[in-house]
This record gives sequence, C-alpha cells and structure tokens, in this order.
Amino acid sequence: MTAAEVDAYLAGLPQDQRDALEDLRKRLKSRLPDHIECLSYAMPGFRQPGPKGKMVVGYAAFARHLGLYPHSGSVIPLIDCAPFKTSKSGVLFTPAHPLPDALLDAILRLRQDEIAAGYGRRG
Repeated sequence: MTAAEVDAYLAGLPQDQRDALEDLRKRLKSRLPDHIECLSYAMPGFRQPGPKGKMVVGYAAFARHLGLYPHSGSVIPLIDCAPFKTSKSGVLFTPAHPLPDALLDAILRLRQDEIAAGYGRRG
C-alpha cells in the first residue's frame, strides 16, 4: 500500500475525475502531512502514522460522482454538507463542484477528534 498504488489508481480514471482527485489528494496531503498515503477498501486515503494508525479519510471515483469517506459512519451525519449529497459514510461531489476547504476541514477535524477519543478501539 504505497503512494505508487494511489498513482496507479488515479491514472486509470477519466481526465476530469483524475484532475479533481489529484487536487483533493494534494489538499489532503497539506492537511495531513505526517500521515501515510495508502489504499484501504480499494480506495486511496490517509492513515495515521505508526504501525496501528487508523484510517482518517479515503476518496474514490464512481461512474457519476466522486466521494470522500472518513472511514466512520458517525462523522458525516454531524456535518451540514449542503448542497452536496451524502450517505451515512461519505459526501458525494463532482469534478465540476469540488468540496470546499471549510467542509473538508470540518470532516477531517471531526474524524481526528473521533479517533483521539478512542473510536474503534477494542477492549
């Protein structure tokens, strides 16, 4: 699970989706500079540093939209993502309408707070 695998994932996308997700990738890297870029659940994303680092966020391309997924079903329902469509686990967008920085920051902040509070720990 390396940045090269993420490069390969992005290279296989149509140009508009590739451009949009490369921009999102760059924005995520700037906000999560010490995190590990990887593939999880067949989508690119960023994991906390360390051998047991939790997934913070992933992103993916689909036939009619792109998605950002904070690897938690608890984050998206807490945020007003309008005018974007959402699912329990992600926010959907298109190359023509990327996620604004404020929404991206809110998602990352809530997910990191959730991890810090122990979300996903066993025992």
